[in-house]
Amino acid sequence: MSQKDTNFFNIDAMDQGIARTLSEGLTTRIFPGDQAMLSVVRIAPNAVGTIHSHPQEQWGIMLQGSATRIQGGEKIAVQRGDFWCSPGGVEHGIIGGPEGAVILDVFSPPRPEYTRPGRGFATE
Repeated sequence: MSQKDTNFFNIDAMDQGIARTLSEGLTTRIFPGDQAMLSVVRIAPNAVGTIHSHPQEQWGIMLQGSATRIQGGEKIAVQRGDFWCSPGGVEHGIIGGPEGAVILDVFSPPRPEYTRPGRGFATE
């Protein structure tokens, strides 16, 4: 298998990655690596993600749209170009803005429970 087949992807190719429905209106495609994991999250307008935590550090960057990020009990408005860090163990969630959102999340180390398709944030 070539490098192109195993290590190159396109953010808009909905047939790539491991599909997961996080909650109603929140879906992701996951791309696991050995040391880090990418997650392309699509949020429907005004969709609400479950507050959760996990031991992995999580970085997110807003690629499209807007949302309200809930982290450590604080609500923070985020828009295209904003990025953030959620330290391991800190409760967090998100509410999609009126036009929805697309976020690229990076987890380190990878979340083992996200290496297979499924539903939920796998911490519930």
